[in-house]
Amino acid sequence: MVSIGFRANTAILTIFALMLSKKTKYGLKALTYLASQENREPVQIAEIAKHENISQKFLESILLILRRNGFLGSKKGKGGGYYLIKEPQEIPMASVMRILEGPIAMVPCVSLNFYEKCDDCPDEKTCSVHKLMLQVRDANLAVYRNTTLADLIA
Repeated sequence: MVSIGFRANTAILTIFALMLSKKTKYGLKALTYLASQENREPVQIAEIAKHENISQKFLESILLILRRNGFLGSKKGKGGGYYLIKEPQEIPMASVMRILEGPIAMVPCVSLNFYEKCDDCPDEKTCSVHKLMLQVRDANLAVYRNTTLADLIA
């Protein structure tokens, strides 16, 4: 076992924090599926769910979030479904990740949008966790900011 300077429970929680949620994973799969449609016509939830092997009910809640945040449009009735309202190259992964996953930073003391000082840290400048998480945040942000939905379907 590798020791990283934390108690065992903290290390386990940190590992779980590194995992992408199913909501985000499925949201990315749905966006990619919609972006790969040549005609950009509305696609029914059932089709996306079947193709991507996602629970239709869970997918519906994810697509609603994406619609409310300006990534998708929807059409009711015959020929209805969800569709992209922006071109894939106009959808940065940083925006998608923040909407579906929440803050990109793994600890609040390095968050750009949701900064909070950690209760258990007397000095961020000397905190080893803070230093590491700044690097992790910056690396993740670089990837998310430089990747669009178009890159995922290329």
